[in-house]
Amino acid sequence: MSRKLFGTDGVRGRANTYPMTAEMALRLGAAAGRYFRRDGRNRHRVVIGKDTRLSGYMLENALTAGLTSTGMNVLLLGPVPTPAVGFLTRSMRADLGIMISASHNPAEDNGIKFFGPDGFKLSDEAEAEIEALVAGALDPVAPASIGRAKRIDDGRGRYMEYAKTTFPAKLRLDGLKVVLDCANGAAYRAAPDVLWELGADVIPLGVKPDGFNINDGVGSTHPQACADAVRAHGAHLGISLDGDADRVVIVDQTGRVADGDQIMALLAGRWAEQGRLAGGALVATVMSNLGLEHYLTARGLRLERTQVGDRYVVERMREGGFNLGGEQSGHIVMTDYATTGDGLVAAMQVLGAMAETGRAASELVAQFEPVPQMLKNVRYAAGADPLAAEPVKRMIADAEARLAGSGRVLIRKSGTEPLIRVMAEADDEAVLREVVDGIVAAVERAA
Repeated sequence: MSRKLFGTDGVRGRANTYPMTAEMALRLGAAAGRYFRRDGRNRHRVVIGKDTRLSGYMLENALTAGLTSTGMNVLLLGPVPTPAVGFLTRSMRADLGIMISASHNPAEDNGIKFFGPDGFKLSDEAEAEIEALVAGALDPVAPASIGRAKRIDDGRGRYMEYAKTTFPAKLRLDGLKVVLDCANGAAYRAAPDVLWELGADVIPLGVKPDGFNINDGVGSTHPQACADAVRAHGAHLGISLDGDADRVVIVDQTGRVADGDQIMALLAGRWAEQGRLAGGALVATVMSNLGLEHYLTARGLRLERTQVGDRYVVERMREGGFNLGGEQSGHIVMTDYATTGDGLVAAMQVLGAMAETGRAASELVAQFEPVPQMLKNVRYAAGADPLAAEPVKRMIADAEARLAGSGRVLIRKSGTEPLIRVMAEADDEAVLREVVDGIVAAVERAA
């Protein structure tokens, strides 16, 4: 069954423009309600969280209207991280969880992500069925069966208390000065409070959302702000979350940024030593650096690769019984603790390693030397298909032949924006630049 609404992470787009309109949110809510009420039970429950975008109010109300029209009872969490929605969907015995967020995208965008009753994101098949329902007739329930909506005031607190249980009980963060950049997003209250309660001296950044400044010059896609603050305050560590706090990058005490690959390398090595790395493998996407693969191989561990998208990482983890995975962008998935990427809990794992070993962040988050990698994005016009153009195909084939045995090329469409992502890795940086720039130029001519 084909999908047009759903991308790699739910439905996403520019707010008040198809598909991120109030009308579509209402239909999505009604369709999701219909999908999850097929079991014939009378009582159904859905939890809804959101980040700090202004359009979140509009979409939250529209989703609530659609869901209650099908008899679903709605529990509104307010601004909470995406992993909190996954956790609370399961904890509160809900049939469905929804997060309203466009993650790392600018404030003008928004998105809708769905979680099943087990707290995991829905499968492609489930999303396709919901999309089919959106396109059809959505008959409302009888007046007596309309659902209710209720605000849950302690959702954030419940998640905070759970997050603290993932940190070793015997350890504290006393004496550690931590810059925490919350991207003016969903974790702006929860994350600083958790680290402060564990004993850290927290220097907050990006904790004054105004509806428009989410990810604006701060957060995991703009780690320089965190790096500057680390150096200015002489902090031991910097933590930079994205707008919905499901991804993180780490900044060491020198201001050097460590991406998700380095964080996964640290955790995989430590967990393997402790005998807790399930299956002796780490699951990551095709975007992860070859250096990570070499690091794992040298330690007798495996790297299992998936297509891009943390949902596909999680699916492979569940299929293979693995408990650690993620993406270079900073989604770190630890199924012992969470059902989706959790930037705060991943950062706490790094802090735990610092507290336990007494080693500096620069020693812990530089586990391997990355193979030189270059990634460039090319925006294309609506309706265009640059990758189908013959000149682009020839350029990609030539690049693959040139790097055979010494690197790799990966070209793909973004699942969330009209972008072609051109990525390559090679030991020779001059060749790397030539290959990427050649493909980018060909794509731009066809875009």
